Amino acid sequence: MFTLVPFVVFRYSFFNVDSLHIHHFPHRPFVESFEETPLLVAVLTYMGYGILTIFGYLRDFLRDWKFEKCHLAREREEQKDFVPLYQDFENFYTRNLYMRIRDNWNRPICSVPGAKMDLLERVTPDYNWTFEHTGNVLKDVINMGSYNYLGFAENTGTCADAASECTVKYGVGVSSTRQEIGNLDKHEELEILVARFLGVESSMAFGMGFATNSMNIPALTGKGCLILSDELNHASLVLGARLSGSTIRVFKHNNMQSLEKLLRDAIVHGQPRTHRPWKKILILVEGIYSMEGSIVRLPEVIALKKKYKAYLYLDEAHSIGALGPRGRGVVDYFGLDPSDVDIMMGTFTKSFGAAGGYIGGKKELIDYLRLHSHSTVYATSMSPPIIQQIITSMKCIMGEDGSTLGQERLCQLSENTTYFRRRLHEMGFIIYGNNDSPVVPLMLYMPAKIGAFGREMLKRNIGTVVVGFPATPIIESRARFCVSAAHTREMLDKALNAISEVGDLLQLKYSRKNRHGNEGSDSFSFLESHQD
Repeated sequence: MFTLVPFVVFRYSFFNVDSLHIHHFPHRPFVESFEETPLLVAVLTYMGYGILTIFGYLRDFLRDWKFEKCHLAREREEQKDFVPLYQDFENFYTRNLYMRIRDNWNRPICSVPGAKMDLLERVTPDYNWTFEHTGNVLKDVINMGSYNYLGFAENTGTCADAASECTVKYGVGVSSTRQEIGNLDKHEELEILVARFLGVESSMAFGMGFATNSMNIPALTGKGCLILSDELNHASLVLGARLSGSTIRVFKHNNMQSLEKLLRDAIVHGQPRTHRPWKKILILVEGIYSMEGSIVRLPEVIALKKKYKAYLYLDEAHSIGALGPRGRGVVDYFGLDPSDVDIMMGTFTKSFGAAGGYIGGKKELIDYLRLHSHSTVYATSMSPPIIQQIITSMKCIMGEDGSTLGQERLCQLSENTTYFRRRLHEMGFIIYGNNDSPVVPLMLYMPAKIGAFGREMLKRNIGTVVVGFPATPIIESRARFCVSAAHTREMLDKALNAISEVGDLLQLKYSRKNRHGNEGSDSFSFLESHQD
């Protein structure tokens, strides 16, 4: 018999940092909940992966002896003595585990991915190796997976009309870089607006959000510099750090003690071997972490970066537009001074319903990046209708369109997030993240339940995103919901009812807390107060 002792962590932090310039909410509560994996669930999850691995090796043995056909790309027999292009062991997971549940991803959408969407139906004759379209369309599937936080992914309304007019005037493509003849007046209008929206001196726009991180970090740091990166940072931040050639050290997720220890060691010991001072120390964090739903402890990070004279790079891809009373991101959420963040990065792909990214900061920083960033020098300029979509939606959020639509959507997103998270807690699911985060991870754990959850939800006309290893730790597979201002209460209730039904079917209600938000007698509650 296993004795299950649940461990529930509720973090309440009241920020009281004298060195920070705080405009709003000087004592804002910071509430995050993380419930540890129940012991029996963890054991069964490891057993599930173990069984799948054993059968995977058995099937590979059958493939080697030609008893079973392998559909993945392989070297030809006459090239077997060459350096292999395809590493068999690296593709083991893809062949034997991912293929079993591949039907949950890359589903073709044939409508605007708004609050509801239409999906093309497909079937597989060979266990997910290939797919065939049936010609049928699944209508009005409730979209709980897109990053459409403020509902601007739409084909009607002021944004769509403005983008259409811009297309007629400027066309779709620019066919040149910003440094050559691809710099339109629209690009400069956008950058001036973004700087004003963020409250910084200057800003710069890029055509791709991923490249905004991966191509600009190498322009900011190099050999002899130190990058301190949160362990759960996005792949674009990780790639940018690696491409820079800087020394990289990783601190525990949102753990200020871990970050301060690395900062202190960096100051005391300097560079390896020579012990010379680091040329630059750059801290990389995100506003909202897209797999955890957690919010960065920004006031404490700023206090540490000031204390140790480091630089701060803040990725607001998921938080810009989705947090703060004015939708200005995590800086606005905590009521901090934007000048305390050295490099403010974000994307237009989520809250603005467009594409691309930006970097904001001091004018000297932006002028430097215009000359040294590969995204500027070599990348094609952002498409004009995309620019217009961003401008129109941003002005709507700022209230400069003469309406209150932007503020109404911000309030609706906050209400929907609170309601959705509260209902899931009451149902008995384990969910991660901050109470104010519209990214809501629901824990599935076992590998077989990843595919089952996605399929069962689609049967009930709910589109969801399921995530497993290697995107998450091996025993922390999950479904990730993204709440939108475009979701009505009726849509959320329908989705919640379906989630509860599937949760009962697959036995996903792992939480050991009492229902309706009260902790059970066998739970632990922690009250943490963080002060500098």
